[in-house]
Order: sequence, then structure tokens, then C-alpha cells
Amino acid sequence: MELSQKQAGPASGSPLPAPSRTPTQAWAAADDSVAASTGGLQEYYYDLCMEKSQEIKPFILQILQEVDEEIEKGSVGITLNIAGNSRSLSGERVTGEDFWILCRVLKNNSYINGLDVRYNLLSDVGAYYAAKLLQKQRNLIYLNLMFNDIGPEGGELIAKALHKNRTLKHLRMTGNKIENKGGMFFAAMLQINSSLEKLDLGDCDLGMQSVIAFATVLTQNQTIKGLNLNRPILYGEQEESTVHLSHMLKENQCLIELHMCKHDIKNCGMKQLCDALYLNRSLQYLDVSWLSVVSNNIEGKGLVALSQSMKTNPTLSHIYIWGNKFDEATCVAYSDLIHTGRLKSDNTDVEPFVVDGHVYLAEVSNGLKRHYYWTPGYGEACSPSSNAGFSLAPVGQHL
Repeated sequence: MELSQKQAGPASGSPLPAPSRTPTQAWAAADDSVAASTGGLQEYYYDLCMEKSQEIKPFILQILQEVDEEIEKGSVGITLNIAGNSRSLSGERVTGEDFWILCRVLKNNSYINGLDVRYNLLSDVGAYYAAKLLQKQRNLIYLNLMFNDIGPEGGELIAKALHKNRTLKHLRMTGNKIENKGGMFFAAMLQINSSLEKLDLGDCDLGMQSVIAFATVLTQNQTIKGLNLNRPILYGEQEESTVHLSHMLKENQCLIELHMCKHDIKNCGMKQLCDALYLNRSLQYLDVSWLSVVSNNIEGKGLVALSQSMKTNPTLSHIYIWGNKFDEATCVAYSDLIHTGRLKSDNTDVEPFVVDGHVYLAEVSNGLKRHYYWTPGYGEACSPSSNAGFSLAPVGQHL
């Protein structure tokens, strides 16, 4: 169950709502919960702010009140959603100091197993408290910290906290510029952690060294199902990172979802990936059941080779290629895959059409995570074709 903001709550200048002072039966049954004796999360947050001389945020009070109500109804497995890009917050943001109090409130809570604080202002201060939370909170399986201005030092703290954490399944760090230094700490963490299933480090300014480190570690790590390495900062023309990731795909027996958008993959790198996919065709498990190569620099021969790999690799089911360079041979190859049914139209981001006897490809709104950074204002927010990554490898918030 996900608890999101339904209302913005009182304006900052309005009188604060008085927290309920009546402990509920559900809270009384909570094990080791500091909030159990004080009436719930809302009051515990209020009292901690008063004790620590911290500003009380009405929108946080409002959200915690909703959680208390759900707990009183007997709900469990709640995702606490305080996303800063929610329209209902009207510009309110959680700061690192706010997050300190929230972590104190949540650290012994057994009803909440997901926390979404994307698009806030946590910075490395908030990353410090997130690391402490991961060390103490034994029920958290989903943590979304994307776009919180967390840098290399904050990334190091979170990565090291995961050395001993055995409960977190899905971590989203997308958009935090942890750079190559932070990426190396996360790669080292994957040598130790055996419970994390999905790690999102897209748009984190990873460097060549850290991308290669991930490829090396994942030849041994057999737990990670999904990995996002979108948009690293790569230099050189040799495509070393693609070569190492291709080698990893020959060895890894667990990886289901791989994001390699904007790696500047060219035909040579695409051939390396296709060679790896050919070798995976006899595996019983979905080692590479879908591959995202959107917005690279792959031309006709490389894209045709990728289409050919689908004919020999029965597990490869999803391919997203929009943003690369299409020639007519590419358009014909993917048109044939779609028309023969080998590539289902919902499992790719292109659609063939014919003009004057020539085949072309148009973009369609399908993807592994089309709504990764935003939620549509109307229609389905999590349709399978637009968010195939959540449908086919459910971890974290989407378990």
C-alpha cells in the first residue's frame, strides 16, 4: 500500500493541527515502537520537533496522520510517500534536517516498508540520516532518494550502510551526482550485499572506472535483477564499458533488466552485446530478458545484429531502440520481428509504417520505465507497456 499526499495540509503560517493523544489498539501492539506509547507517528513527530527545536512542517504532519489512520485500520506494508514533485505539496520540500526527524520517527516502525522522498532537498546531510536508517530499520525494502542533491560523500555513506543491511530490495539514487567516486563505493557494496535486487544509478555522472567495476562485480553477484547505469560520463572511443558489460552478460545468471541509455554505443559495441546474447540462448532463467539501448549511437549494422539476436535467443523479449540511427535495413528488420510476432508491439518503443513502398519506424510510448521521473496527470500511471520493468521484475515498491 502506498500512502501519498492527498492534501497539502495547512499553510506554514496557519495554526498547527493538534496531534491525537489517544493510543490506538494497533499501535499498542507494535513491538519496540517508541511511538507506541505516545499515540502514533504524527504525535511522535510533533514531540521530537519540539524537543529538538526543529521546525514543524504541517504537510509532514498531515501525511503522518494519514499513515496513523491506515495503521489503525490494520494496514501493513505501507509506502510513505513524501515526494517533493507531488502537485499537492505546492512547493514544500523535505530538507536534510526534516529527514533527521523523520528517520527518528520511522526507525522502529514495523508497518512501513517503503519510503519515497524523491525530489526533495536532502543533500549529503539527509544521506547521512538515510544511512543511519538503513542500519537500524529492519523492515524497509524500498527507498527512493532520486534527485536529492546527494553527492559523492553521501553516496559513500549510503553504500557502506548497505554492507550489513539485509532487508532493502530496491534503491533509487537516480539523478544524485555521486560521480565516479560514489559509484565505486556502490560497486564495492555489491561484492558484500546479497539482498539488494534492484539498483538505480542513472544520471549519477558515473565514470568509466565505476561502470567497469559494476560489470566486473556482476560476474559474481547473483542477486541483482535490475541495474540502471544510464547516462554515465564516458570518454574515449574504445567502448571499454560496453565490452566489459558484454562479458558480464556472458557470466551473470540473474540479471533481468539492464539500462544502458546514452552510453554512446556504436556498431562495434553492439556486436559485443549481441555476441553475449547469442551465448545466453540456452539459459533457463531470464538473464537478459530485455535490454534498453535507447539514445546511443548505434547505426544500421548494429541494430540489425540486435534484431538477429532475437531469432537465436528465446529469452530476449523487450528491446527499446529509439534515438539511434535507423537505415532501411533496420526498419525492415524490426518490422519483420513485429509482424511475425517475435517482438510484441507492447515490448518495444518503435512501430513500423510504410510510405511509397519504403518501411520506416515511428516512436511509440512504450518503455521499461516510461513514468520513471514523473506520473501522468490522467490515464493509467503504471500501464504494463509503459512500465514493463515494474511489471516483469517486481521488487521494492512494486512487490
